[in-house]
Amino acid sequence: MRRQFVPIIALILVLTGGTAATAAASPLSAYARDTWKSMVAMTDPATGLIADNIPGDLRNRAAYTSPTNIGGYLWSTVVARDLGLISDSEARHRAGQTLDTLAGLRHHNASGMYYNWYNPHDGAVLTELPDGSAVTPFLSSVDNGWLAAALRVVEGAIPQLRGKADRVLAAMNFGFFYNPDATTAAGNKGLIAGGFWDTPPPTDCSLVRAGVWFTCNHYDITVTEPRIATYLGIGAGQIPATAYYATMRTLPDSCAYSWQEMQPQGPTTTINGSIVYEGSYRYRGITFVPSWGGDMFEALMPDLFVPEEQWGPTSWGRNHPATVAAQIEHGLNDAKYGYWGFSPASNPFGGYSVWGVDAMGMDTNGYPSDVQGGTYDAGFGTCRPAGPPGVYGDGVITPHAAFLALPYANGPALANLAKLKTHFDAYGPGGFYDAIAVTTGTVARRYLALDQAMIMGAIGNELADNDLKRAFVTPQFENAIRPLLAQETFNVPAGQPLPQLGPKGRP
Repeated sequence: MRRQFVPIIALILVLTGGTAATAAASPLSAYARDTWKSMVAMTDPATGLIADNIPGDLRNRAAYTSPTNIGGYLWSTVVARDLGLISDSEARHRAGQTLDTLAGLRHHNASGMYYNWYNPHDGAVLTELPDGSAVTPFLSSVDNGWLAAALRVVEGAIPQLRGKADRVLAAMNFGFFYNPDATTAAGNKGLIAGGFWDTPPPTDCSLVRAGVWFTCNHYDITVTEPRIATYLGIGAGQIPATAYYATMRTLPDSCAYSWQEMQPQGPTTTINGSIVYEGSYRYRGITFVPSWGGDMFEALMPDLFVPEEQWGPTSWGRNHPATVAAQIEHGLNDAKYGYWGFSPASNPFGGYSVWGVDAMGMDTNGYPSDVQGGTYDAGFGTCRPAGPPGVYGDGVITPHAAFLALPYANGPALANLAKLKTHFDAYGPGGFYDAIAVTTGTVARRYLALDQAMIMGAIGNELADNDLKRAFVTPQFENAIRPLLAQETFNVPAGQPLPQLGPKGRP
């Protein structure tokens, strides 16, 4: 049974005799207030569906949205209430309107899953994007994962809407994405697919199963954001628990996989019948289990909802601080940008790009931290010689990445954000703009619903006593997921020095 929520800021003020002005004194409170303005501006008042993005002046929102965006608006509404930015009645109205619209959207009935692109004004499934390009309706496992995560938050945080949220959530079957025959490079079977089409797709590679066309790709890496869908499926009994250990911590330590970023190190063990290679990377003295692209989003977004650090003290509890420390080390001491925080976001020079720390991702081409695509190549033992030292140019900082780091480097994250706000035209009426190229000072003056929702979620957890995690987790979910995380030890040293996190950092 879930606990009924009381807006945390209001409760603190009552218990301490504080005032609204006291709560508002926190820079995070101000950041949340302005970020919420962008969420409101992106939301269509007729449907309660949030657009994908909006320019920095908060006018002319985009004409498309996704399940992730819709989910981000729902959990941001809970955070806005818990921080005292809106009333409980307004939160119920906003979330209720979105749930009503969601229940009526066209979706895939057999799985309960939603298509990737909708018109936020009328809820129609898009077959053509605003730029005129045709799109075949697709149903993504990870995007539906974020929507389902938000529905769980609404269930736990707004009791009056529990029935509406559950009617949508109960129909969502993540087992539909699960392929028991999908095999990793390490030989383990049982992975979730990237998604499926329910009409013939525009691709030469698809797997026909259950009357639909699945992607040929399956998510086989542990430190990536699709693990939220795996958690949800296991927690609901729709996917076997072995799926968690089927994914790879790194690719194998073999010349056959010497194309990966660097040679991993670690032991091989067996957990729950799965052979697990506990590989890890080491960059500038910091050992960590890498993500695919070396970005903060892949590593830390699921941690907004699942208390990974607490439940997996010898796995995620070691890896999350190490990941944050290595990002800080890259930005300040390797690339010497003077700032840090790298994650997919807008390109300050137009469009959207993947940003990360090349050395921290398994992808050999890497997600770059700069516009010029500076690369890092440590080599792979005798299989591949090391490349020349990395040369970095116009570094691109994405503020949402620093917000995700708050639980692990609170002081450095706040200082980093304050410097960005002071030194650049990086802050507008809706909070931090989406990305800043810090060498040239070029700013992507727009807001993305997903990135703003991550900021809202991170602030809510920081100021409102982990409100998203408390709303998301049920006893059933904890009983299914916590033991999986608790029994593993990543090949990340306990107590490794991480001075980048400051005096309160927890290695």
